[in-house]
Amino acid sequence: MPVRLRALITAVCVAALGALLGALLPATAAHAAGRSVQGGRLDWGIKSSFQSYVTGPIAKGSYSLTGGAATVGASQFRFHSATGTYDGDSGAFSASFSGGVHFVGHKEDDGTYQLDLTISRPTVRISGGSGTLYVDIISKAKGTGTVTTSPQVPFASLSLGGIDMRGGGNAVQLNSLPATLTSQGAQSFAGYYTAGTALDPVSLSADVQAAAAPKASSTPTPTKSAAKKETSGTIANGAVDWGVRRTFREYVTGDIAQGGWTLSSGAQDGGALFRFPAGEGTYKKDARSLEAEFDGAVRFTGEQGLDLKLSGVRVTVEDAKGTLYADVTSVGFTGRKVALATFTAKDFTPKGDLVELTEVPTKLTAQGAKAFGGMYQTGTAMDPLSLAVALTDDAALPALPDLGSSATESASPSVTPEAATETRTDTAEAAASTSDGAPVLPIGLVTGALLVAGAAYAFVVRRRRARTAAAVADED
Repeated sequence: MPVRLRALITAVCVAALGALLGALLPATAAHAAGRSVQGGRLDWGIKSSFQSYVTGPIAKGSYSLTGGAATVGASQFRFHSATGTYDGDSGAFSASFSGGVHFVGHKEDDGTYQLDLTISRPTVRISGGSGTLYVDIISKAKGTGTVTTSPQVPFASLSLGGIDMRGGGNAVQLNSLPATLTSQGAQSFAGYYTAGTALDPVSLSADVQAAAAPKASSTPTPTKSAAKKETSGTIANGAVDWGVRRTFREYVTGDIAQGGWTLSSGAQDGGALFRFPAGEGTYKKDARSLEAEFDGAVRFTGEQGLDLKLSGVRVTVEDAKGTLYADVTSVGFTGRKVALATFTAKDFTPKGDLVELTEVPTKLTAQGAKAFGGMYQTGTAMDPLSLAVALTDDAALPALPDLGSSATESASPSVTPEAATETRTDTAEAAASTSDGAPVLPIGLVTGALLVAGAAYAFVVRRRRARTAAAVADED
């Protein structure tokens, strides 16, 4: 083929394909513009019968919570602080949650356990109408005792029940999604269950950040530098994190009390704990002592006459000993500045501009036992306590586990993005994407490109043949 003809064909084909790709670029860019998931919770019991087995008379074991995980009701675990992405156009969703659960059972004479399993960092990924739950697992094999650490195992398949994940809302909520153990999950589960076993359903709620608004100007705005303000003994801010007692919360929301709790006056729910913020008071550096009051109240209510309110939280620390106080209102007991729990504050020295205690053990006092109506004895271990005090205005307190917006309970699976049920029939919006996020061109568009290129080639060939025939005729 002559060079000029080949060049002409190439130019026509490139122009045709370039026009096609140019038309596709806006759709591709829109697909890539997924919005961030920031904040949320995932509630899952893993498998309630497994919990019963671990804590029952055969395994005689227990479980503990790690990374800020909490319990919900009688048999669910709550994982917090969702991070990930959501694409309202395609419905693709990916979110990881913090926290874990450590199960142990069948204690050996040497103090180790035959059953030793940790499940943490659950991640839900949904694409193309199917969903998978991934988890980090540390498991001890039955029989051999070999310990295996496996990150992000595809642990369970999730049934979406025909839910359309597309939409443009600011939250994704999925309730009671059926979960089935995968073959990889069965293997990493130390062989306790086979593939295909039904697990507890999964519910989640995740906040989706709004699309970023276009910047009006790229010129940075000058800001005034904030001077570091020493407080000379008066603390600038502070917070106390305390969950009261995990088994008490489980009792409140369980089958007996069938109740719950409400927060007021600025108290915050961190899943496994309550935060009492806006600390005011004094900290003496030389004596390493503290006297501070905090905002917030929590009220527990339920059947069996349960009605207990804790407010006016105060903390004192002196000579490495701390006491947690609260105003208490309950059936048969009311008191102000009741000493509820004590704790040890061995290292209560400033680190930078913060004075912190992290998850120190607490014990119930005699007054505290009365406040709980004799449910627990004096000296009972309560939930650990965390305390942070800012000595300057610019010192930041530790972040609280992010549970996202309050989820609306539903009896069946649902999704809350706007226009989730809208039917879309145009070719561009119906295009699927691969698991790595790369767009897949619709067959019709690919065929169109080939037809355009083919037509261009045929046109050039016909024109060349016509010129050749004319030249031959002239020679004759």
